[in-house]
Amino acid sequence: MTDFASELDARGLNCPLPILRTKKAIAELNSGDVLKVVATDPGAVKDFEAFCKQTGNELVEHSEAGGEFTFFIKKG
Repeated sequence: MTDFASELDARGLNCPLPILRTKKAIAELNSGDVLKVVATDPGAVKDFEAFCKQTGNELVEHSEAGGEFTFFIKKG
């Protein structure tokens, strides 16, 4: 379990809403803080990988269990 500064519940939201809400939540964090995001959109894995690559944030880890995807994103 990764320590995180903030958590975002994006369950039930489809692309692009999880990414848009993540972008807003990350903007409120300090550099080095970790945001935990929980989503149910199967496309979220590729979306968050691309989002982190484009924004310079780090996808620390991600997992899937019971149709829910959990991401830990470290602000760059």
